[in-house]
Amino acid sequence: MSLKSPRIGTNSHNGEKTFPSHKHHKRKSHHQVQATPPVSQELIIEGASCTSCVDKIESALRAVPGVVTAEMNFAQRTVSVKGTAQADTLMKAVEKAGYNAKVTVSESEDDTLAEKEHADWVYYKRLMREMTIALSLGIPLMIYSVIVGEITVTTTIERIVWLVVGLLTFGVMFFSGKHFYIGAWQSFKNHSANMDTLIALGTGTAWIYSMVIIFVPNAVPEMARHVYFEATAMIIGLIDLGLALELKARGRTSEAIKRLIGLQAKTARVIRDSKELDVAITQVQMDDVVRVRPGEKIAVDGEVFEGHTTIDESMLTGEPMPVEKNVGDKVAAGTINKSGSILFTATRVGKDTALAQIINMVKRAQNAKPPISRIADVISAYFVPVVMIIAVASALIWLNFGPEPTVAFAIVSATTVLIIACPCALGLATPMSVMVGVRKAAEAGVLIRNGEALQTTSKITAMVLDKTGTITLGAPKVTDILVAGEQNEDTILRLAATLEAGSEHPLALAIVESAQEKGIEIGKVSNFNAITGRGVQADVDGKTLLFGNEQLMRERNIELGGFVEKAQTLAAAAKTPMYFAVNNQLSAIIAVADPIKEDSIAAIKRLQHNGIRVVMLTGDNRATAKAVAEKAGIKEFFAEVLPEDKSKKVQELQMEGEVVGMTGDGINDAPALAMANVGFAIGTGTDVAIESADITLMRGSLHGLADAIAVSRATLRNIKQNLFGAFIYNAAGIPFAAGLLYPFFGLLLSPVIAGAAMAFSSLTVVTNANRLRLFKAQEH
Repeated sequence: MSLKSPRIGTNSHNGEKTFPSHKHHKRKSHHQVQATPPVSQELIIEGASCTSCVDKIESALRAVPGVVTAEMNFAQRTVSVKGTAQADTLMKAVEKAGYNAKVTVSESEDDTLAEKEHADWVYYKRLMREMTIALSLGIPLMIYSVIVGEITVTTTIERIVWLVVGLLTFGVMFFSGKHFYIGAWQSFKNHSANMDTLIALGTGTAWIYSMVIIFVPNAVPEMARHVYFEATAMIIGLIDLGLALELKARGRTSEAIKRLIGLQAKTARVIRDSKELDVAITQVQMDDVVRVRPGEKIAVDGEVFEGHTTIDESMLTGEPMPVEKNVGDKVAAGTINKSGSILFTATRVGKDTALAQIINMVKRAQNAKPPISRIADVISAYFVPVVMIIAVASALIWLNFGPEPTVAFAIVSATTVLIIACPCALGLATPMSVMVGVRKAAEAGVLIRNGEALQTTSKITAMVLDKTGTITLGAPKVTDILVAGEQNEDTILRLAATLEAGSEHPLALAIVESAQEKGIEIGKVSNFNAITGRGVQADVDGKTLLFGNEQLMRERNIELGGFVEKAQTLAAAAKTPMYFAVNNQLSAIIAVADPIKEDSIAAIKRLQHNGIRVVMLTGDNRATAKAVAEKAGIKEFFAEVLPEDKSKKVQELQMEGEVVGMTGDGINDAPALAMANVGFAIGTGTDVAIESADITLMRGSLHGLADAIAVSRATLRNIKQNLFGAFIYNAAGIPFAAGLLYPFFGLLLSPVIAGAAMAFSSLTVVTNANRLRLFKAQEH
């Protein structure tokens, strides 16, 4: 029997297939549109150096009329803006806040990412060029100061020479450090302070002090007539180097997006007006007929209506085994057709495909701030003003209580405090780890929707699992055939499938599907009779068949013998046993059940091994629930629970002090998913419930829960390491920069060393975050 799509007809004259021409949908004209709908735009930001910069940029954009939301990804230096404001207005708002902005204009995600990478490469080359200019002056001056010792100005010749050096240093400040001073000035105008403020104050103070020594040497004692041009040039060069290296390391974190975008096909073969055309995927429209040949990528989401194939969905779901696709099955963009050729109807195109939504979801998750990031925000908000106060206090202490030359010591200590305390590493601590963590989760087929879910998942103490479709497959399958007569299993299955072929009952469908999976051909049935509440009767191949419950068999006086006990054993194992008789003789018992997924038991053990309390909820009867729970290794279960009562069970666990994760299909379980601390939706890669839960498991495997928890814990651990390292580094460095060691050991930290340490502390945070790339969840 051939199955045909309504979109493909047959020419009555020659039997050839004809393809209906594509119908173009009319769009509303501009005057019909009542209001401009909000659109999403992405801006590439230059000049942002710490979390206070993020707050300023987001606040500046949110203040623009028409802007609904503005979320900045500090690690990627991009900001996503949703609203009706024009691109020029948004860029002006960012520039007014003291930063440079560029709006991405590419239509495809691939082009947008390429545009961002190009902008990063241009910025990287600029930083390296600025670093080279600064260090070309700073390194010789540093070597000279090491050889000669203190660089003092006493004679007229020395004043002239160092004036030239001072002007060259000013050139370095302009060409290589201009962005620091512009940022500091903009912050000053906005009544705030950031990393740029500290660098500008530190290097500017050192340069101005040195120029005062040259022009008015008598203004300070002779022993204090030291110049610090090498410190200014070296600090600017080293910080530019640190920013460049950080930018390069940061580029690795976009690999999650790159990998997902790389899944997209570039073209699709569509059939229009009976002709096959290769078109760009941006030109594929809803209801287009698309042909996919072996080895090709699926271009858009669709539904198969002709052909049979196997498709590799591993890049989307993490599931290594190819999945069979028949007529009526759904296919997802980005997956790879392995064997047969198929035709499918496009059901979701462009930004509506599951893959496009996944890409957006990963981007949103990477932009999101988990609650722990507020620690860094709070620290940064107070840190810079406090550091400036400490720097002034340090200078005053040296001026009043320090040895000669007090002015020189005051300048050095204040400058060093300002430089070493720059909180750029603190700003990177959270977003870098979040980006890598979300990527690791995506690789395992776990899509995390927001930063709060990422953090809360690490704290889950109880996991509530829906039974049907979560622990079990969600569809009845033939599990047992206990032969009682002379026929073998295949013969019994053929007869039973033939008998049930016309029925739409789920148990009947399970028997028919089982026969089809084994390649058993279904015969013809006659004299079919449905016996209400008991079963069915029909003639197949000249044999009278009876298929139904024990009551039907008793009524027809069919001897059951010891098979009644076997049926009861099957029923106790959450299976539905049905008696099958041929010519009034018991031939077999066929058991149908919604089987537990192959990996559910192992996944539940993983959760329990990690100290998580596992609870099962189901609307099924208690006997079935008990059987499934025992087989799955679950000690706590609640049966006969209505969908609306599942959320109450979640609430009860929360009242016991548990942090609850709820896993379901995202439809009947929606109230419970919303009530839980973290909701997990089971997805299949196409009809994934992306908007119904905090986290989506693309594979449909419960191993995704353990993977999500493992990745979440590893990410939070990494964030804490970064925050601790960045904060302790800054906090511990300040006393030494202020001169704590001088009274005991005669040591005073150089501003140059402080600049190098501050620059490379950011690199350390980025490197530690990238260490997460090596993390692998262990399956026990």
